[in-house]
Amino acid sequence: MNWHALRIHDVEKKVNTNMASGLTEKEAKKRLKQFGTNELKEAKKPSALLLFFGQFKDFMVLILLIATVISGFLGEYVDAIAIIAIVIINAFLGFFQERRAEKSLEALKQLSAPESIVLRNGEWVKIPSTQLVVGDIVKFSSGDRIGADLRLVEVKGLEIEESALTGESIPSEKSSEPIEGDHVQLGDRHNMAFMGTLVTKGSGVGIVVATGMNTAMGQIADLLQSAPTMMTPLQRKLEQLGKILIVIALGLTCLVVMLGVWQGHALYDMFLAGVSLAVAAIPEGLPAIVTVVLSLGVQRMMKKKAIVRKLPAVETLGCASVICSDKTGTMTENKMTVTHLWTNRKMWTVTGTGYEPKGTFYCDGRESKVDQPLQQLLLFGWLCNHSQLKKKGRTYYIDGDPTEGALIVAAAKAGWTEERMKKEFVIEHEFPFDSVRKMMTVIVKDRMNRRFVVTKGAPDVLLEKCRSIFIDGKAQLMSGHERKYVQATIDSLAAQALRTIAIAYKPLQANEKILNEMDVEKELTFVGLQGMIDPPRPEVKQAVEECKRAGIKTIMITGDHVLTAKAIARKLNVLPSNGKVMDGATLSTLSIEELEEMVDDVYVFARVSPEHKLKIVQALQRRGHIVAMTGDGVNDAPAIKTANIGIAMGITGTDVSKEAASLVLLDDNFATIKAAIKEGRNIYENIRKFIRYLLASNVGEILVMLFAMILALPLPLVPIQILWVNLVTDGLPAMALGLDPAEENVMKRPPRHPKEGIFARGLGWKIISRGFLIGAMTLIAFIVVYTRNPNELVYAQTVAFATLVMAQLIHVFDCRSERSVFDRNPFENMYLVLAVLSSLLLLLVVIYYPPLQPIFHTVALPLTDWLLIVGLSALPTFLLAGSLFQKRKRP
Repeated sequence: MNWHALRIHDVEKKVNTNMASGLTEKEAKKRLKQFGTNELKEAKKPSALLLFFGQFKDFMVLILLIATVISGFLGEYVDAIAIIAIVIINAFLGFFQERRAEKSLEALKQLSAPESIVLRNGEWVKIPSTQLVVGDIVKFSSGDRIGADLRLVEVKGLEIEESALTGESIPSEKSSEPIEGDHVQLGDRHNMAFMGTLVTKGSGVGIVVATGMNTAMGQIADLLQSAPTMMTPLQRKLEQLGKILIVIALGLTCLVVMLGVWQGHALYDMFLAGVSLAVAAIPEGLPAIVTVVLSLGVQRMMKKKAIVRKLPAVETLGCASVICSDKTGTMTENKMTVTHLWTNRKMWTVTGTGYEPKGTFYCDGRESKVDQPLQQLLLFGWLCNHSQLKKKGRTYYIDGDPTEGALIVAAAKAGWTEERMKKEFVIEHEFPFDSVRKMMTVIVKDRMNRRFVVTKGAPDVLLEKCRSIFIDGKAQLMSGHERKYVQATIDSLAAQALRTIAIAYKPLQANEKILNEMDVEKELTFVGLQGMIDPPRPEVKQAVEECKRAGIKTIMITGDHVLTAKAIARKLNVLPSNGKVMDGATLSTLSIEELEEMVDDVYVFARVSPEHKLKIVQALQRRGHIVAMTGDGVNDAPAIKTANIGIAMGITGTDVSKEAASLVLLDDNFATIKAAIKEGRNIYENIRKFIRYLLASNVGEILVMLFAMILALPLPLVPIQILWVNLVTDGLPAMALGLDPAEENVMKRPPRHPKEGIFARGLGWKIISRGFLIGAMTLIAFIVVYTRNPNELVYAQTVAFATLVMAQLIHVFDCRSERSVFDRNPFENMYLVLAVLSSLLLLLVVIYYPPLQPIFHTVALPLTDWLLIVGLSALPTFLLAGSLFQKRKRP
């Protein structure tokens, strides 16, 4: 039902109520029983037990469980216990994160008004808002929270803060007149009041037309519950990798068993050999390392003022191709600021953003002292005002309407203070603003007992009330030419998306009586104009440019008017010359398929609703984009949850948006998103580095065992040695790779394609080629020693074991760059240097510490063997690195 389009009498009939007496208690109870309480209903949730066991469906977790079974089968109970502990810790982490994510609706409920004043049986009574029903007559005033969706029937200077619902940066002025049209957006329904919004000024009466899940807030709750949670690119890649590794492990086990039995070996021995290869194929430490690296990334991002609520979100940022950013508070200061002033035929500009009373005045582009006409304009702006400029610590803030606050700050920049105002002026009477007159008027008396009228309001309306204009210190009759000149100035400021306030003045006689506003607000003298805007954050423009260079498109999505959105977008270089702007009305007429076809050309969406935001995100995702969606309001929550990565504002954000988000910005700053993207890209590259390292090492282990089987040689490595390499030798350096600093060009290349495989960009070939060389060198070392000492198998196995470990520890430095081991200074990452030294020390302990020798099947090696070991282990890295280095250096 388009309640906004109906006349009050028709609304009264539709909901079957009576404006004079309201509903009877009997009728209210009947409707309450029929339609239910005025509450947001929760969708059925899975039980905590199901949620917990659901954590074990991940393929990498299955790999760990298989590794646990294998370790237990081989009698390595300590390893089995360690692995199962990792599995359980990961499961609890995932469980608690999902449980936290479901709190969004609870936060939404907190926005509902606890109590409302309603007309029942002809009397005004206070009841819990949950008991409101359609047809109730509700009254409210400044400071109240609206308890249900209302069609307004009486308004007195009413303004309602709806930014959490509509995204509009200033309170909405309300009226009771019907509004024609079927596709009028929430922000334009000025005769409606919505559940959860806050009355900032004035009072009103309304008829309840929707309760519970039928309200605008209820529709958001429904969207929030039905919005799908997207799997992150990293989760998809690790699931893909897990499947590949399981297939490889099972295939190798079967191959070795069949090959060994065919060669005449015992089935039990071959089964053990096959299990050894399965152990070699599965990097048991990979899921734990991924979790640890993501956790460390979270710590680094906290230092950059971004809190990560869901671990995979860290990496997802790195492949974001589109940022859908809210305008108000994210790209702008969320502090209305006067930037242009016009009086005495002069245009002034003033610097300074926010509420701190510091700024410089310029006239015709040159810094100038504030002259008398401008002082008067600023003074009148402060006098005709309800807001106050306050200071807490070092921070200035406005108590009251942000538009009025901007006028006070502008006057304070010229030296006016509240103390001075109180000494020199007294407000005798006030005629409050209302949406019909579109003006506010005060009657003022100064220290000389002179009385005068100050009126501020909408420029077009106020200009009609003026008979003269203030020029060169005196009122002059406004000619037709002068009136056109003022109107042209108003149009010019409006074209710059400035919210413009006009100010007029009239002297009064000492004993002149004031009857009503009609007598006061006529034959005024036009003083001037003040143009204000919620200014762009100064650092955002550079951040947008850096994102552009990184191949990331920035889209502005706002509830504000098209003109305002377009002006801010152009200032920030979000909107290119050929970029398109789309409003909510157009968006409503498009299907998701139609929007998908044109969404790549649109850079600004203005006057949008919650459904629109969700539609935009889904259209971008269907185009193959990885979408980061920012927001702070209730209206942003469904889109935040559906986006690949949802980003909420930490300062201005509602609890609803924060609970739905993966990332929360502590400073509400778009520039922080850019820093987080850089961190995310680096984390993904580091994950690729340690996957390259771990899998190349595992390929080497597999080939050593497989080639030995084919050549009918004894096993060069025993299962405990392979498991030790996977969990200890591989683990520390791999984790240190996760701390590698970002390469210089990380934000100068486009985001990776969302469908890019984890082995893309030559990673698969590097893993196989380096793994083949590591395996070949290890087998050569084994053959050399075994052929010289055929009766000392453990000795040969120790040399092979040491060669394998050394080859991997040298190879880890090659993994830091996609080009060459010589491309980066190894001492840039001291964590890696220390990890390699630690792994080397552990290798020496296993070889030379007598109590561990029988456990790990090792013997002490003479110094001469280390020459062979080091020489062969260095070849896999430096054999290919040299040619790549030369190739890279060519012009």
